[in-house]
Amino acid sequence: CQNNVRKDFDLKITEEALALIEDNALLKSRKSTVLYKADWHKGVIGIVASRLTEKYYRPTIILTETNGHIAGSCRSVLGFDLYEALSECADLLEQFGGHKYAAGLTMSLDNVTLFQDRFEEVVSRRISPEMLTQEILIDAKLALKDIDAKFFRILQQFEPFGPQNESPIFLSKKVNAVGQAFIVGTNHLKMTVVQEDSPSFDCIGFGLAEHITHINSGQSFDICYSIEENVWRNKRNLQLNIKGIKY
Repeated sequence: CQNNVRKDFDLKITEEALALIEDNALLKSRKSTVLYKADWHKGVIGIVASRLTEKYYRPTIILTETNGHIAGSCRSVLGFDLYEALSECADLLEQFGGHKYAAGLTMSLDNVTLFQDRFEEVVSRRISPEMLTQEILIDAKLALKDIDAKFFRILQQFEPFGPQNESPIFLSKKVNAVGQAFIVGTNHLKMTVVQEDSPSFDCIGFGLAEHITHINSGQSFDICYSIEENVWRNKRNLQLNIKGIKY
């Protein structure tokens, strides 16, 4: 189904983008991320930009080619005005629009490298160390047994979620993995968790593979997460998108 195809594109492009950064010391050391690949699917570059912003916590722009032009989706971090930063690069852009935390843009292929360097210079000058330090803001403590279809329907009433209306983040303490957690792609964590007498929930943690040893040791841990609906072979189930793990 279309939803699964989109998820496949999302994961594939996220993997490719992460590999580009991890294999390049200069990209890793920057205060911004601007990545371009001609064949990335335009429909998911916004999701990928959000994933990378979560992982590296810095202003992020994902670019792809569409109809002979370069199109980009941009995401920012708390406190950094993305729109103002793009305004300082306006001479390199054909169009741009958006607000403080999310934007879109188009440019010619000739300007991609120039834009990468200019945007990095602008971000480096404008951003503070505090803005580059991620804080996960938790909305509520939640018992896993309280998560069900009815609860998710209530959450959906607050949609659409985005930079100005972020998906609620919940905290559940002393959960345990069911069976073994495993790594997908380069460093994403997949696992199933339970808490006392709760049902089990599948989880995905982007960029969280470093926690696998503790999780597979059998010890309990705390998770903060958003709740998503996953559709697979026409079956719907609730999935936890893990934002942080503590033990």
